[in-house]
Amino acid sequence: MTLQQLKYFIEIVNCGSINKAAESLFISQPSLSNAVKDLEAESRC
Repeated sequence: MTLQQLKYFIEIVNCGSINKAAESLFISQPSLSNAVKDLEAESRC
């Protein structure tokens, strides 16, 4: 887990939606979704 992934996850929780979090973080929604997907894959190991 990177600090960036953690920051993204916290922002999603705070905003209540991936779309709103992406807007808040000034990144695209697909980029944010990919970061979350990578985080999920890492936690399955």
